[in-house]
Amino acid sequence: MLTDFSLYQTLCIALVFVWTGFVRTGLGFGGAALGLPLMLFIRDTPLFWLPIIGAHLLFFSGLTLLNRLHNVDWRYLLRSSLYIIPPAIVGVFGLVNLPVLWLNIFVYSITLFYGFIWLFNRGIESRHPWADRGLLVLGGYVAGISLSGAPLMVAVFMNNVGKRQLRDTLFVLWFILVGIKMTTFVALSVDLHLTEALTLLPVAAIGHLLGLKAHDAIMRNDRLFKRWIGGGLIAVSVLGLGHL
Repeated sequence: MLTDFSLYQTLCIALVFVWTGFVRTGLGFGGAALGLPLMLFIRDTPLFWLPIIGAHLLFFSGLTLLNRLHNVDWRYLLRSSLYIIPPAIVGVFGLVNLPVLWLNIFVYSITLFYGFIWLFNRGIESRHPWADRGLLVLGGYVAGISLSGAPLMVAVFMNNVGKRQLRDTLFVLWFILVGIKMTTFVALSVDLHLTEALTLLPVAAIGHLLGLKAHDAIMRNDRLFKRWIGGGLIAVSVLGLGHL
């Protein structure tokens, strides 16, 4: 329950959820990847935060797509889902069964990787069909275990989906993956923390609206934005791994 946190912790939680909402709509991906490492400083239990993040993602991606489904590349989404969904399901079972320490190390390690490639402007590139499939499988597994696989899959989608359709197509993909994750949680009797998700929804909405307004500016300054974010991710990941 949020009432279990101190006033200072509650304020930090609110700021982190503003940030995740901002990143989710500002970049079109990465809300969990850039928010979960910060949340683990407040409570180091991924299974507490991921259902809340998932509920928000379902709500906001559904809201965004309400009048945008015509702008989705359904053909490529269907083809890529064959490589993404099976490992994502495996990842969800890993999330539920692996020790918390292992999960936290995994989250901080993958975040550290993203931090370095963004700081040094080294994008994840795929030049061959087999590399595309490998990134989709790996991204699906990472998304299943921590919802942090977006940058791996985006690298492939950027080469196969038109820029005009990219964000809407990705939102549909996130909706499907989170729907699978939340359904699995229900089947395994994992607490979805819906009360906490509803309580934090207005806070995340602030970030969502700010991200919508900043999206075009972020896209024009994509490299600079990611370089600053990369430096921050490295700092957070090193501190997190040192704490563990």
